[in-house]
Amino acid sequence: MATEQVLFKADRNFLKDVDAAVKAGNYQSRTEFIRESLRKNIDEQRLKKITAEIDHIRGAAKRKITEEEFERGREAAFEALSKRLR
Repeated sequence: MATEQVLFKADRNFLKDVDAAVKAGNYQSRTEFIRESLRKNIDEQRLKKITAEIDHIRGAAKRKITEEEFERGREAAFEALSKRLR
């Protein structure tokens, strides 16, 4: 996969926090830590979107579904999302 360079400015205190997280975690560099953080944020946004879609479908259903049915549907949606993200 081709990569592109992205530049951004950050204050020293923020970079100190990033460096501490790199040192405490299993990251080789700031870049690796920031890349992983961005991935997690994107995954969270996707999850929120899917959850909102499920809630909309649940609310729009003519027949009210049980909590058990809702949980099964949510688990299926998360499973599908996980497979897409691999």
